[in-house]
Amino acid sequence: MNDIRYCQSCGMPMGESNEMYGTNFDGSKSEDYCKYCFANGEFTEDCTMEQMIESCVPHMVGANKNMSQEEARKIMKEFFPTLKRWNNI
Repeated sequence: MNDIRYCQSCGMPMGESNEMYGTNFDGSKSEDYCKYCFANGEFTEDCTMEQMIESCVPHMVGANKNMSQEEARKIMKEFFPTLKRWNNI
């Protein structure tokens, strides 16, 4: 079975290439976060989990044409608390 890595902030599937990964302070690739959420060792946005979900809803619906915004929101509200950035809140 293929293990899919997800950004531990926005939940985006990261794929196998390094191009989607963010960067640490030292310029190395982050193993946990995508380039949209993490750059130079810092999160690119200071936001709440709820704000992150709302910003991700259009992207998830766009990638899944038969999914409603409500379905996307429900899935993310269940999934996001398991991600590293949000699981200690």
